[in-house]
Amino acid sequence: MRRRKFLKNSTAATAGFISAPLIASQGRSATAQDTSNNPKGSIPIVVCTWNFEKASAKAWEVLEAGGNSLDAVEQGVMVEEADPNNQTVGYGGRPDRDGNVTLDACIMDKDGNCGSVVYLQNIKHPVSVARKVMEETPHIILAGKGAEQFAYEQGFKKIDLLTEKSRQDWKNWLKKSEYKTPINIENHDTIGMLAIDRNGNLSGACTTSGMAYKVNGRVGDSPIIGAGLFVDNEVGAATATGVGEEVIRTVGSFLIVELMRQGKSPQEACEEGVKRIMQKNKGRKDFQIGFLAINKAGETGGYCVHPGFTYRQYSQEGHDNVPVNSFYAKK
Repeated sequence: MRRRKFLKNSTAATAGFISAPLIASQGRSATAQDTSNNPKGSIPIVVCTWNFEKASAKAWEVLEAGGNSLDAVEQGVMVEEADPNNQTVGYGGRPDRDGNVTLDACIMDKDGNCGSVVYLQNIKHPVSVARKVMEETPHIILAGKGAEQFAYEQGFKKIDLLTEKSRQDWKNWLKKSEYKTPINIENHDTIGMLAIDRNGNLSGACTTSGMAYKVNGRVGDSPIIGAGLFVDNEVGAATATGVGEEVIRTVGSFLIVELMRQGKSPQEACEEGVKRIMQKNKGRKDFQIGFLAINKAGETGGYCVHPGFTYRQYSQEGHDNVPVNSFYAKK
């Protein structure tokens, strides 16, 4: 994954199950030693949803130095959590419809240990709080004020997460008098990251500020183990992006890993996972859904659809030593 070529293989209704308005495109990419002809891939490797090159670069830096996959995914997604220009993750995220920036995140390691925070406010790095939940408590999920208090006890600093840009966007949204939750218009860039280190161990992390202008208290799939993220070190790992409610209904990431356990490749598993959701939502044109997966052998796969849009799952040309494998959407 050091030097990745832009590869795409466009086809209308690729998997044969999407109605005419959708053009689904998918791509398969080379890995670190350009193993495009090697079905077993290579390690170490890191993949993430969407076009987050800096996050991938940070994670790769950890792996290339011999670090473990858990540290890699945490440090990788923290890049986006700290970026005020990314209005879908962490600091600067768009608020709920009442003006509150609330964050969700989870993390999972090679041994099945996991931690999660939901509806967390005033903390820049929810993924790190989630890791503390995993390592310092007997619990898996902490929520709301309890999660916030726990973060302060662990040394995290309070910060106002609502930047002026996100505040103004929210005020402009209120002026439209559309007091409803828009689906995947203002917000779709959850970052999910999966990695295998040099020892062949898998980890994953997922973090988001949630759906823009959501109903106060809403939580999506991102912090839910088995929905937004799942890791099984014997098989592989998966993460999701898109409308969280649809991912939760199918326990999406767990489904992808189980499909890989049954013998499907990561690409086949992601396509099947999306297929099942789309079959239950025939005619809907107001949401997107996608999965990204990696198996124990280092093979990767990804699939993302949105009725009425053209989507590409691709690997963008990156800098030396910088792996990039992202979902990227363009109308």
